[in-house]
Amino acid sequence: MAGERLSYPEDLDVPAVVTVRLIRSFEQRNFKPVVFQQVSLNQTVQDFMRCVRDDIAAREGLPPPFRKYGYDTMKIIHQAHGSKTNELVMSLDDDEKLILQDDQTLRAAGVANETEVGFFRKEDYVFYKANPKSKW
Repeated sequence: MAGERLSYPEDLDVPAVVTVRLIRSFEQRNFKPVVFQQVSLNQTVQDFMRCVRDDIAAREGLPPPFRKYGYDTMKIIHQAHGSKTNELVMSLDDDEKLILQDDQTLRAAGVANETEVGFFRKEDYVFYKANPKSKW
């Protein structure tokens, strides 16, 4: 029927486009977005992080500091058709809801097509959250 959207059952693995914002420094607002296509939302967060690490280690055109950084945590920054934060790097709110748990699937963690997630070192995030000041 005209105007109806197709919906997909959750068990059907429809590939998604996910933008990963590699965050090297919160204080200096040093980040680089990388787009991943054909992402399975049924894979675990841990598997996706491993795939991203492997990809960025060999990705052409990505500066070496971004390739070799010790990323260990992902957090949802923005979802398609949703509101964006005023923070330039990433929102510091709703950690319980937006930080992805390693054992969850991307879908269960709230990742959908055209979601943007931050990939960062948790230690840096905790330090910045305690004193959110930029150095420039």
